[in-house]
Amino acid sequence: MLEQAKPDQLVELVLPYLWVALADGRVPANVCVDACLTLRNAYGQLGVRAELLPVDLAIRNRDGSGVRYGSLTPSWTGSSWNGHCVLVLPDSDRFVDVTVEQFDEVREIGMGPMVGKTALSIDGDGSLMEPGAQVVLRRGDLTLTYTVAGPEVVASIVEHPEAVAHADGHRRTGVNVASYTLVALRGEGVRGRALQAPHPRLRALLRAVGDAPYEADEAGDVRFCLPDQTGQERWLRLVL
Repeated sequence: MLEQAKPDQLVELVLPYLWVALADGRVPANVCVDACLTLRNAYGQLGVRAELLPVDLAIRNRDGSGVRYGSLTPSWTGSSWNGHCVLVLPDSDRFVDVTVEQFDEVREIGMGPMVGKTALSIDGDGSLMEPGAQVVLRRGDLTLTYTVAGPEVVASIVEHPEAVAHADGHRRTGVNVASYTLVALRGEGVRGRALQAPHPRLRALLRAVGDAPYEADEAGDVRFCLPDQTGQERWLRLVL
């Protein structure tokens, strides 16, 4: 599969490594929030702009029946967030629902995270698009309708004590996701195309790590063996 990867497939290629990095259980239980904050950090490491997007999700079957998840007015109950969120990548017009398979109907189809093209955008002042805007995607016989909850909800997520308390963990895991992705992108038949991707930071990182050996240390953090300014080899991590 990696041999067929293209530069514009970076969005999809990052996703499998999210689950590798989350597998050690360091990320807390609010799965969509934690996954999106982690993935936003991973994309940031690679120079890809990604923004959190709280949504209401309606899943409809072919016969018209369906279930609604999330909320247009999500809220916290203690340390648990009652809602659903995804990521929007405004520079590539992509929409990513990394935890869509937490919902039984979608998980039964077994196609992994939802990635789609979309007209979602970030306003000039940095705020997300208008509340109530929708994205409609299909998976198998299901129609998934995402309705945007609004930019004020983003602040209620990222500024909540639960999210703040785990911010370092999201960054740390995001670094590992990005590191695994760099390893995949430098593979034979992939590296040349990856270096054509429209992300200067990604290209710079690929050149910096080159073919350097890598390993996960005792804490599970990915490091590359690279020479320092004196030429001495050291085990180094990516730093955002």
